[in-house]
Amino acid sequence: MSEQQPPQLQQVSDQLQVVKQQAIEHLQACQSIDEVHQIRVRYLGKKGALSDILRGLGSLSSQDRPAAGKQANEVLQQIQGHIQQRLQAMKQELQQQNLQRQIDISLPGRMLPRGHEHPIVQTQEDILQCLRRCGFDVVQGPEVEHDFLNFTALNMPPGHPARQMQDTFYLSDDVVLRTHTSPVQIRVLSALKNRQQPRVQIASPGRVYRRDDDATHSPVFHQVEGLCVGPDVTFAQLKGLLAQLAQQLFTPSTRMRTRSSYFPFTEPSVEVDVSCPRCSGDACSVCKGTGWLELMGAGMVDPAVFETVGIDSETTCGFAFGMGVERVAMLRHGVTDIRLFYSNDIEFLQQF
Repeated sequence: MSEQQPPQLQQVSDQLQVVKQQAIEHLQACQSIDEVHQIRVRYLGKKGALSDILRGLGSLSSQDRPAAGKQANEVLQQIQGHIQQRLQAMKQELQQQNLQRQIDISLPGRMLPRGHEHPIVQTQEDILQCLRRCGFDVVQGPEVEHDFLNFTALNMPPGHPARQMQDTFYLSDDVVLRTHTSPVQIRVLSALKNRQQPRVQIASPGRVYRRDDDATHSPVFHQVEGLCVGPDVTFAQLKGLLAQLAQQLFTPSTRMRTRSSYFPFTEPSVEVDVSCPRCSGDACSVCKGTGWLELMGAGMVDPAVFETVGIDSETTCGFAFGMGVERVAMLRHGVTDIRLFYSNDIEFLQQF
């Protein structure tokens, strides 16, 4: 017969056996390696069940502590052994499963769907390609501009009524989110080394910002502006360029007309219309029965703009034009709401 243990030591021994039995039962119920590691922490960790028992050994007598410590160490080793056995069994099971999942390398690969350029990007690139073929260089500028470059240098001093047409986002008294890409023209002309006989042909694309939001306007939209400067630039050249541009963007049969208008940085100024792409000018609901659709604004550079950048307006002339990229995309594709371009509707974008 085994010698009967003192009551306190017997109580510790019983607790150790309960912990061991519970740990073994939980290990057998584990379905994954992560669950086995959780059981390890639950029973053998610093705050585990076995550690709680070991912290209580201090209440035992000095005679019972060695025996209790020996029993606790045996239980610790037994639980660790069961954990290792369970982990080994699980790893072998996973290896068997992997062997059964042999990959057939002869199967064709799954093709991922390919994306495409956004219709606004497509339209902007088409516009720039047309202008490149006509000898224009593409130049970009910052979207955050000084008030002087965005307005004053373009013949719109403080208090000028045309400033109200822009409905501007001001970041400070002198800094704005640009309302058009025309400040790029000022930057380019100001940087010319030879201002006595300047020759410039640039196109400036980019985002612009205005306080406007409805079916045909967006607070953030894209523009492409063109500038041609030289000693012999004429309004006839401007009309010829825009007629060619309209035919390349729409159809070879597209017609163009100009109407007198007003822009503070061009004089004379015109609005440019194209024959309706939907009805070819025969009148429909898209063009509201007129047969024409507004495309852009244009004109000869105002002498005041040349004087601002130090160029003699008596010997130099030029023309400028600007169009909204979204406007062109809407006309080309028959889109009636500009907000569709920014809705991220996959079904809408897949049409392009």
